[in-house]
Amino acid sequence: MNYSNPSNLAVLACPGAEVFSDEVIAHLKKGYKRTFDSMIKRLSKLYNMESNAVIRQVNLFNDINFPQSSVKGSADKYRPLKIKVSAKFTHFANGEIKTEILESIRGKDLYIIQDVGNNYPVNYNNGESKKVLSVNDHLLTIFVTVDAAKQAGAQRITLVTPVYPYSRQHKAKGREGLTAGRVGKILESLGVNQIITLDLHSRDIINAFDKMKLENLHASYQMVRAFSRLPGIHNDDIVVVAPDTGAVDRNRFYANAFKKPLAMLYKERDYSRITKNAEESNIADLKLLGDIKNKTVFLSDDMVDVGGTLLSEMRFLKEHGAGKLICCISLPFFNGDAIRHFDAAYKEKLFFRIIGTNAVYQEELLKREWYISVNITNLFAQTISRLHQGLSVSSLLDNREIITRHFLEAKEQGNLASQLPFE
Repeated sequence: MNYSNPSNLAVLACPGAEVFSDEVIAHLKKGYKRTFDSMIKRLSKLYNMESNAVIRQVNLFNDINFPQSSVKGSADKYRPLKIKVSAKFTHFANGEIKTEILESIRGKDLYIIQDVGNNYPVNYNNGESKKVLSVNDHLLTIFVTVDAAKQAGAQRITLVTPVYPYSRQHKAKGREGLTAGRVGKILESLGVNQIITLDLHSRDIINAFDKMKLENLHASYQMVRAFSRLPGIHNDDIVVVAPDTGAVDRNRFYANAFKKPLAMLYKERDYSRITKNAEESNIADLKLLGDIKNKTVFLSDDMVDVGGTLLSEMRFLKEHGAGKLICCISLPFFNGDAIRHFDAAYKEKLFFRIIGTNAVYQEELLKREWYISVNITNLFAQTISRLHQGLSVSSLLDNREIITRHFLEAKEQGNLASQLPFE
């Protein structure tokens, strides 16, 4: 993080995204404070000045050049940032939603955070009512919040949604809509300048936008860290398996980073069947390309909904001789009764561990022995900070060299704990 004058940075949390937002804000504050201290130390040495004198000069500079947005506080101390924006969300009896921003955001670089996959009760009407929201409810909350921010004079609006809504409806095989692109068009028309998301289901969605930018982050580094810390994993004979043709690029990335072979599952689906729970799957045929017998299987996918497809794949791999099976899932929804079915599969020893991110708010999943959660809020915080200051985010989007280096070092040392930039 570079420190300039981040006082016009603002973050607004929609209902259901408060926990994620608070962690992102905490990382932002720590990062700016750490960078500020480093800058003061460097300038003190460079100009042979006392630290307090340098701090006064920096605060004076900000007060003169940014009088409307400078952070108030003592002239000779670091001024903690106020990043979180207060807002009131009202849910009316007829189902309508209203967002009211309770402080000025005119001229702010605003980041609106929403977790459209949150299925837990969220607060409305100052906490007087709790509602379990659907994806559509969360999406409409985004719409009215963006509109409120635009009306309130925000200079730039960035939507931070680790789960991109309707991302699976990105291609039409018949008389069906391209809803993923249409959602983006609506957001663009409302005034969203850019979107930050995680492991977008298809990059084709970006082609639907005219001017809006999209930063597609990857949790690969955090996944590799968790994977590398599993006991005895570096002594295993590992093979990376792509669960379908659409996931080949993602799993080839891991195979290249690990310097391990890549196998693939080829499956044909019957799209006339809609899976409603983990006992069902619309897979009509499944074939394996590659050797997995007696090997530890590493499998990565972007999301698990009800989990029927993943359970079918696990059973298929076990029937074909796979040893230990470890899955990395960026967006672990585990909707319906999926957790119960995965509990049964774990007892059956169909898999060893599932590694997921906190991009989707979970409570029950975190209680499971078989589930490992990795925290990606600092990844989002660093992305927000860099975008806010006009810096490159390339190193956050493509981290394969770092992954390869650290995985090989972890293999030699037996752990990855001391060398990771995202804690």
